[in-house]
Amino acid sequence: MKVLDFFKKKPKAEKPKKIDVKKKEEKPKPEKVKEKKPAQKVSDLANRVLRFTHVSEKATDLVGKSQYVFRVFPRANKTEIKKAIEELYGVNVVSVNIVKVHRKRRRLGRILGWRKEYKKAIVKIKKGEKIEVLSQ
Repeated sequence: MKVLDFFKKKPKAEKPKKIDVKKKEEKPKPEKVKEKKPAQKVSDLANRVLRFTHVSEKATDLVGKSQYVFRVFPRANKTEIKKAIEELYGVNVVSVNIVKVHRKRRRLGRILGWRKEYKKAIVKIKKGEKIEVLSQ
């Protein structure tokens, strides 16, 4: 009965012998050590202003016109958004437009509720410059 084979005890494998760490010869480390690049730190302004990138069909179409869409915190204004994006991505911002999307009533069966409201910024940058949106 092969079905009941899992009840049988399996022979124990031999344990590997312990190697004495003290007796083991240490290999010299190579002289050339790769320099680690420091991770790019997000500025405090960018954390207070930008939430995340807004991905939709319209937003992806605007990338061809060198415009990018970001969701931002409700109290952020145009100048703060411009400074945050220039610091974070290192691009020249030409203009910033802000759209406030109001909350909408939603219903699931007989339960009524609201979809959250949010604020998004459409940022236009200089021609020839790009922002890697999906890597963030």
